[in-house]
Amino acid sequence: MSMFSSAFKSISATNITGNYSISPDPTSTAGPWRIHDAKKKSTGKAYSVFIFDRKSLDSHGNSLGRSGASSFKRAADEVVERLRKEASSLAKLRHPNILELVEPVEDTRGGGLQFVSEAVTASLSSLLAEKDDSERSGGPGGRSSRFVVEDADGVRRRRELEIDELEIQKGLLQISKALEFLHDNAGLVHGNLTPDAVLVNAKSDWKISGLSFCSPAEGSNKPTSIQGISLSEVLNIDPRLPRYVQLNLDYSSPDFILDNNLNTSADMFSLGLLCIALYNSPHRSPLEAHGSVSTYKRLFSSSSTIPSISNKFLASGNLPRDLSTHVLPRLITRRPAQRMTAKEFQESEYFDNILVSTIRFLDAFPAKTSAEKSQFLRGLVKVLPSFPKSVMEKKLLPSLLDEMKDKELISLILQNVFKIIELLPSAKRAFGDKVRPALRETFVVPPPSSKSAPPQTHEKDPAKDAGLMVVLENMPSICKNSSGKEFKDDILPVVVTAIESPTHSLVDAALRGLTVILPVLDFSTIKNELFPVIATVFSRTNSLQIKIRGLRAFVILCGGSPDSPGDDGLDGLSGNKKSSSSSSALDKYTMQEKIVPLIKAIKTKEPAVMMAAHEVLKVVGQTADIEFIALDILPILWNMSLGPLLSLKQFQAFMDLIKSLSRKVEDEHSKKLQELTGPSNGATAAPAEDFMAFGGLTGTAFDPANGSDENDFEALVKGRSSTSKDTSHGGTFPSWDDNPPSASASAVSRSAGSPQPPTFSWSTPTATPKPGQLGAIKTQQQGSGFRTVTPDLSGFGALTPTSTQFSKPLQPAQPMQSAFPPPPLSQSHTGTSTSSINWPSGGAPAATSLSNPWASTTSSTMGQQQASSSAFGNLGSSMNSLALNAQRPMGLQPSSSSTSSFSLPPPPTTNTGGSSSFSLPPPQASAPAGGNVWATQTSKGGMGMGMGMASMAKPAMSNLQNTGMGMGMGAGAPVGNMMGMGTGMGAANNQAKPKSGLDKYESLL
Repeated sequence: MSMFSSAFKSISATNITGNYSISPDPTSTAGPWRIHDAKKKSTGKAYSVFIFDRKSLDSHGNSLGRSGASSFKRAADEVVERLRKEASSLAKLRHPNILELVEPVEDTRGGGLQFVSEAVTASLSSLLAEKDDSERSGGPGGRSSRFVVEDADGVRRRRELEIDELEIQKGLLQISKALEFLHDNAGLVHGNLTPDAVLVNAKSDWKISGLSFCSPAEGSNKPTSIQGISLSEVLNIDPRLPRYVQLNLDYSSPDFILDNNLNTSADMFSLGLLCIALYNSPHRSPLEAHGSVSTYKRLFSSSSTIPSISNKFLASGNLPRDLSTHVLPRLITRRPAQRMTAKEFQESEYFDNILVSTIRFLDAFPAKTSAEKSQFLRGLVKVLPSFPKSVMEKKLLPSLLDEMKDKELISLILQNVFKIIELLPSAKRAFGDKVRPALRETFVVPPPSSKSAPPQTHEKDPAKDAGLMVVLENMPSICKNSSGKEFKDDILPVVVTAIESPTHSLVDAALRGLTVILPVLDFSTIKNELFPVIATVFSRTNSLQIKIRGLRAFVILCGGSPDSPGDDGLDGLSGNKKSSSSSSALDKYTMQEKIVPLIKAIKTKEPAVMMAAHEVLKVVGQTADIEFIALDILPILWNMSLGPLLSLKQFQAFMDLIKSLSRKVEDEHSKKLQELTGPSNGATAAPAEDFMAFGGLTGTAFDPANGSDENDFEALVKGRSSTSKDTSHGGTFPSWDDNPPSASASAVSRSAGSPQPPTFSWSTPTATPKPGQLGAIKTQQQGSGFRTVTPDLSGFGALTPTSTQFSKPLQPAQPMQSAFPPPPLSQSHTGTSTSSINWPSGGAPAATSLSNPWASTTSSTMGQQQASSSAFGNLGSSMNSLALNAQRPMGLQPSSSSTSSFSLPPPPTTNTGGSSSFSLPPPQASAPAGGNVWATQTSKGGMGMGMGMASMAKPAMSNLQNTGMGMGMGAGAPVGNMMGMGTGMGAANNQAKPKSGLDKYESLL
């Protein structure tokens, strides 16, 4: 049964190996113990594992015989039990300066031992050996440190260990406190106080261990469970065993060896020897017995070999004056009663300096009052530069962070913490290992454990807010000593806590630090984690200061430049500052869809807020699309610019930005259009181009080229004459009853090579019309949707043709080629009304009709043709192009009884003896000969309007010519509603002064 249990025990994992990740290589040694770094698997916290391997003892007894091997085994078993006693004694003795036991001692495979303690850097003996090696090799850089170690997680690092004056003073002070506890409280004697028995932890504190020879003092009445030792047994040095498992005679007191007296003063003698060893070079005790009791006794037989003040305590190095003068003479003395106690040692002159006193106060910090703590922390900032770097990093910094549990002291503690980070050369490591986790733990509220739990609200805590303000003020140092991932995981939650704080000063400080924070974070973190918090606070706050600071934060997030230090944003000059754009932390989508709506929702009209928003829109406008600028940004700017509280300079700043963005929109959109349309369709459109004309409706624009303007049209459609500026007839135009003027057109001097008159952009080039030809009157089909103007036509006399030099028929002129095709032909069936406007009548010969739009031949019922002459030879095709429909063929003309046309007859006249260029066709067959053609039209329910214009010209001369145009409208409804338009042109000998525009037609109305 025992065999199976032993086998199971050998293969099963112990509690330590199962719960801890142990580094394979030792980081240091302490006597028989190998010290390994370890981390607890459940928490990841660092610890140290002390391992004793029994094989180190057995190797020394392999050469012994059978009898010797048996006795050696008994001796080795005694060593193992003594070491087990050492570990168990640590569990019984709890003191800040005694090594803390975490896991009790366990047996290992092969009969060894192991236990877990607090994290230990090295033993004092290893540190002294390291320093000896460094000094022998010519300084700190002479050889690589033996303390380049590998952590349990595989990370290799170098332990930076220093032993300077303050480190020694601090360590000796801590050792004396441990001895005081052993002597006065536990009634125990350490018995083997050597460098192997002193361990330095991660905080650079010196701890006592090595309690293998610990025993109650003789005559002590203190209750204890620690078993005593027999001096005779421990002084029996066994040469078969390693020296590190036996009593070290070099640090032993003569009380043990010479007097066989086990008392507490023996430890003070050993402490004196340890002090000298710390200053010696190499770092060894002044007594060297080489493990021989006889040698030790011989050393004490001569005063020259006994350390004393006369021989400078046999020190190879320089001892501090206070130590050699006041302390060592009372430690290294033959008589135990003359030695100082541990308490007296702490109060000696050796420790009477500000740095040691500071450390002593810090060690006793929990017992101090709140007033003493505050006063100490305020003064510590001034003393910190005097401390060695190692002491600050390993002693002061951890001690201060441990006290952050007291909320009232957080701000004072953090001021000293960041001062230490500033002074340390290895600040990044110290900040990452110690400070950053403490900041997150202190300021970040953990999320609720369950989803159903109500969200935690931020309540004002003045003490905690004061500490958070210190963190924000030292944000540059934090960013400098943190990587992006570290900052995101540990520091960003602290910043978010400050932004969401109800304390406005914290929010302001957090937003002010964005310029330092943003370079550390990646784009995704800024957009998804930081920006939403800022946007939420901005939209909810009622504070004017936070509004302004939030807008400035948006400027920074969009790539703008931060404000100058000390700018309060209330001077109203923000718009005049030059923005030096940096890389944007947000993308264009977030700017347009997230930030701009927030600005649009601002309700306050305070100038400071408006100008801050102006800066945001200015930066966004540099990136936004032109469509977004035109439809979103510019309306917001216009709205803000009209704020009633803005000053003139602030308004001008808005206007400058509006103009700048508008110019950007104009330039980019113009460029876009040019790229789309090509070089031929740029800004080259004709000035008078009418884009609303659809081919057939010609002549609708009031173009001076065709002699009309808007005022004349208004007089025309209202049916009243207007005052004419024509001075040739006394300043007035003749009425409907008067004779038409002999000439009412402007005299234009043209030569044979003069340019063609202007035409509509869609019309064909002008052709010279045949003189003396007028269009026949066509009735217009009336519709309910049309209004007509009916002048009084009862006073018009019959118009008879006269013989003039222009009355001879002209031959058809060849029309010019047009850049645009003529309108399509339209046919209307006989007996039905047509709604198209057909200028030339359909009965004329095709050649004549095509060459002269004024030529109008009535149907066979009219019985005759009226011809008129014109001095213009190239107007025909131009007038022909005014028709909505192309000329009808002869065979498809409708009968006069069902056709309504719109032509331009000349105004009626009674002066038949005068010369007139106008001649009306005779009425249709139903009208009496010599009757009034206007009356005939009226009798059919129609009405007519006419305007005439005569021109006198000589075709072959370049003298002044008076040209005239006539326009008339007639309406009748024998079948249906119809509209027609006609244009007539004639020429007559007249020397009247020129008129322009539609003033020539005023008398017709």
